[in-house]
Amino acid sequence: MSPTNTDESWEITSSVTDEQVSFYNENGYLKFGRIFTRAELDELRGYVDDMVATLPEGKRPEHMDVPHFEHPYLFKYLADPRVLDVIERFIGPDILLWSSHFVTKPKTDGLPAPWHQDGVYWNGRLEPMHVITMWLAVDESSVQNGCMRVIAGSHRLRDRRYEHVDPKKNIFGAEVVAEDLDASRIVNLELAVGECHFHDAFTIHGSAANSSQKRRCGYTMRYMPASVLCHDPRLAPAHRIYLLRGEDRSNGFNTYTPVPDFP
Repeated sequence: MSPTNTDESWEITSSVTDEQVSFYNENGYLKFGRIFTRAELDELRGYVDDMVATLPEGKRPEHMDVPHFEHPYLFKYLADPRVLDVIERFIGPDILLWSSHFVTKPKTDGLPAPWHQDGVYWNGRLEPMHVITMWLAVDESSVQNGCMRVIAGSHRLRDRRYEHVDPKKNIFGAEVVAEDLDASRIVNLELAVGECHFHDAFTIHGSAANSSQKRRCGYTMRYMPASVLCHDPRLAPAHRIYLLRGEDRSNGFNTYTPVPDFP
């Protein structure tokens, strides 16, 4: 059964089990429950609705990258202690915010995301490549409206081949070649509103186009241990990283932006 937004129950998941950590390490992904309350998710959705409504002409809502740079309000969610408690179970107590991205597929013409690995886009920027992404369902995410799908266990083999795809018809302009995909390991990660899932930087994932009558919006919240060396502040000062919890473990290599005030 597909998740629905009519379910009256809204249970909060406050802890991560050892079994869930083992599953994530083995498979490169984990489907999780809800961390935020219904009211908090409704508030976030309203904020995103306003962001989408005021996008510059010609900018698609799938491409709302690093919105927290211009919207400090989003740290209310990115830096929430409940989120960091969950993230800590996977990467330890010293936590950096690497990036975030709203991927909002409008109804009827939402773009597909070709099969890809996030870490490929960050090679040369992070050392070592150790990033966990939390994907938060702002809207219901189902097969019908283009939910994320992953290839279980694909994070263990990193040397994948890519081919060009039309960037006007896809969220990204490159895709893992079909011969490097194990279709028997595809998992559709359907989520009800407020639920989330996690994936490793090298887990192959993607999503189909949204031709349904329901928008699909997800917020990717990306974290890494404070031992990861981030070259971006030295090579591309426009990018910012934030120490959200614990201590710097880069021996002074990283440059951090102060966490802004937020409601």
